[in-house]
Amino acid sequence: MTTPDANGSLPAAWNPAEHEEELYNGWVEAGYFTADPASDKPGYSIVLPPPNVTGSLHMGHALDHTIMDTLTRRKRMQGYEVLWLPGMDHAGIATQNIVANRLADEGIRKEDLGREAFLEKVWEWKAQSGGTIAGQMRRIGDGVDWSRDRFTMDEGLSRAVQTIFKKLYDDGLIYRAERLVNWSPVLQTAISDIEVKFEEVDGELVSFRYGSMNDDEPHIVVATTRMETMLGDTAIAVHPDDERYRHLVGTTLAHPFLERTIPVIADDYVDPEFGSGAVKITPAHDPNDFAMGLRHNLPMPTIMDATGAIADTGTRFDGLDRFAARVAVREALAEQGRIVKEVRPYMHSVGHSERSGETIEPRLSMQWWVKVEALAAAAGDAVRNGDTVIHPQSQEPRWFDWVDDMHDWCISRQLWWGHRIPIWYGPDGQVGCFGPDETPPAGWEQDPDVLDTWFSSGLWPFSTMGWPDQTPELDKFYPTSVLVTGYDILFFWVARMMMFGTYVGKLDDAGLAGRDATVPFENVFLHGLVRDEHGSKMSKSKGNGIDPLDWVDRYGADALRFTLARGANPGSDISVGESNAQSARNFATKLFNATRFALMNGARVGELPPRSDLTVADRWILSRLDQVLTQVDEGFDAYEFAKACEALYHFAWDEVCDWYLELAKVQNHEGPERAASTALVLGTVLDKLLRALSPVMPFVTEVLWKALTGGESVVVAPWPQASGEPGDAAASTAIDDLQKLVTEVRRFRSDQGLNPGQRVAARVDGLAAELDVTRPYLESLAKLTAPGDDFSATATVEVRLSDCTPTVAIDTSGQVDVEAERKRAAKDLAAAEKELAGTTAKLGNEQFLSKAPEAVVAKITARRELAVAEVERLTAKLDELAAR
Repeated sequence: MTTPDANGSLPAAWNPAEHEEELYNGWVEAGYFTADPASDKPGYSIVLPPPNVTGSLHMGHALDHTIMDTLTRRKRMQGYEVLWLPGMDHAGIATQNIVANRLADEGIRKEDLGREAFLEKVWEWKAQSGGTIAGQMRRIGDGVDWSRDRFTMDEGLSRAVQTIFKKLYDDGLIYRAERLVNWSPVLQTAISDIEVKFEEVDGELVSFRYGSMNDDEPHIVVATTRMETMLGDTAIAVHPDDERYRHLVGTTLAHPFLERTIPVIADDYVDPEFGSGAVKITPAHDPNDFAMGLRHNLPMPTIMDATGAIADTGTRFDGLDRFAARVAVREALAEQGRIVKEVRPYMHSVGHSERSGETIEPRLSMQWWVKVEALAAAAGDAVRNGDTVIHPQSQEPRWFDWVDDMHDWCISRQLWWGHRIPIWYGPDGQVGCFGPDETPPAGWEQDPDVLDTWFSSGLWPFSTMGWPDQTPELDKFYPTSVLVTGYDILFFWVARMMMFGTYVGKLDDAGLAGRDATVPFENVFLHGLVRDEHGSKMSKSKGNGIDPLDWVDRYGADALRFTLARGANPGSDISVGESNAQSARNFATKLFNATRFALMNGARVGELPPRSDLTVADRWILSRLDQVLTQVDEGFDAYEFAKACEALYHFAWDEVCDWYLELAKVQNHEGPERAASTALVLGTVLDKLLRALSPVMPFVTEVLWKALTGGESVVVAPWPQASGEPGDAAASTAIDDLQKLVTEVRRFRSDQGLNPGQRVAARVDGLAAELDVTRPYLESLAKLTAPGDDFSATATVEVRLSDCTPTVAIDTSGQVDVEAERKRAAKDLAAAEKELAGTTAKLGNEQFLSKAPEAVVAKITARRELAVAEVERLTAKLDELAAR
């Protein structure tokens, strides 16, 4: 640890790496993040969206965690009993892949081990690698309740999964059926929609002929990019009103390779304007074709096995990989003369497995499904009724579009790692579903499939709190207060949690009956994506990803958090780059240096004197503090983190550090009594400012606040409140005018090349009586001295303030650069003339005057009057300079 400075309270400089780990461990050991369900305080709860056990935190996670930590830290300070519950997802496909690949590197196939031995290897890997994310969460300061850390495959959550599966099954909401799924030939399992990423790829659109090769005999031309699927064609469809094909509807055409004919059917789905107006139908390998197959009761032969090879067609193509078959079928059709036009390149969107990268194959497969119609309707109604509020509200239409048109959910996966489906089969064809407290009859065998990972994570808000038992955590903290997640997974995870939450909340024996707990969360805050500084989506392939822990190492956790929170608003993407992190680090350093300076000058926290006994500067900064605290509360309450952070940043940097600290230096020279009251004002401002910043920047504010107040920890300090005193408009106006006057004089000095610390004699004339109290500040901050008997002004600075235009006459005794002053005045005159021309033109436009609101016209009129005065003043100034 760095040696403290002379006052013994703070180190000489802020180095985050020297403090963060020790501070975080201290918070955890003190139990600040451990929730007490027996507390009398009102409850506030968030469950952490569980990151995959296979992964590590990326910038999207860091944004998620920053927002949640900010919310929970603030609520804790506001007097709530806060539960932020952490955990991880078992990530079925990703985890099984990792372990299987590690074994393959050792020359071991998982099939050689067998299911039970392989699962032992997975649990071993989880024990070794599962702590990565937990360590990263600690690095960024996550105030989670580690005593309640959960895992989607732990015993309690497994019990919840089995319980709800049986309830859904008994209610007829889970069934087994052969339906079309996203099939991964590499993983050899069905995968969810969210695990399919669509990419534009170069393909071939091939047109070929069904039926007779004689143009005078029945035939139809169709086109496809997946030539191999024609081996599974069971119909050709045309539009019912298409005159070209009406005579063929109801007839059959021979298949080029199979000993069967296929019918020509009519269906409104077909677009007669696209291509030939006829489409081939392969119900077992295309979603739209599958729907048409159901409507027309078509056969649905599956022509590929689990690996994506052609199978069971009885043709010479059996055994070929689907892509090899695509070429072979095309060549065979060409040999028959059925390719009717040259193969042409065709760019189209193709689904790929997010996990294994290969092209997804739509495939008819026997799977387990959830009947979602009633569940999705309840999830939609929960938002419509206001039981759950989505932030921003603009995302609601997307929510309704999704839940109002949801298809049944495929929940089975052909994996070994995951929650095994609790369905058992008897020796005589019996089928039974058994809950966690039930034992299947001897001799029965369990279904080999496991559940989709989203099934268990859909139970997360209540399974993590002990459901199906009635627990103190459920009584105190459920429904949860807010779900924080990115808008990009609104349709998948949030919808599933809402479906299960509304279903469980209405069960008579669910342990939640009779309580206002029919939704899993009261609010859903949807943030945007974290993009790079150019607005591009971060990705490994682009090489523009940023490791949040790299920023923690280089700039500190506070800098990472403030960068992300400063850009976070509902539904909006965030663009960040190195300069943002550097700026946030500089802000932390600024806070540290300002507080250290204040402490060295006696700043302390105590009862303030009456406002009437304070200076205009004191009243101004206290009034601004109240305004900023109100803005911060409004921002946080509306999930507008950027708004709250911007208000705190500019108040701290622009007003406290850049102005009030300088004004305080002046007051400290006005005697012990004034210095004492200044120290109290400065202490009050810093105390409340540090507390307001602490949810976003917990580390630096902890060190500074404890040094300032001697308090236990800012983590458990009360949230800062506005004083309740009326705003001081007069003080605000006076300091605003002072800032303008000081800024203008400083600009003049800079233009003249005067040394910043060099004092010059000056006389201030025309200062309004109510502004006269600011004269000592002006003289100190602008480095002016009182004029002597031999004072002779060599230059003047005029500034238009709120109700006066004072003149600062300065004696630079030959140090003024007249030419520089002339150029400055000429530049200002050009700007004033441009403003005059613009406002005059608008006020001379009758069309504008007839439509513009009265207040707008008045504002432009005032601007023109000010421009006229500025032109006159600057013209006179240039005349005076020309005479020198």
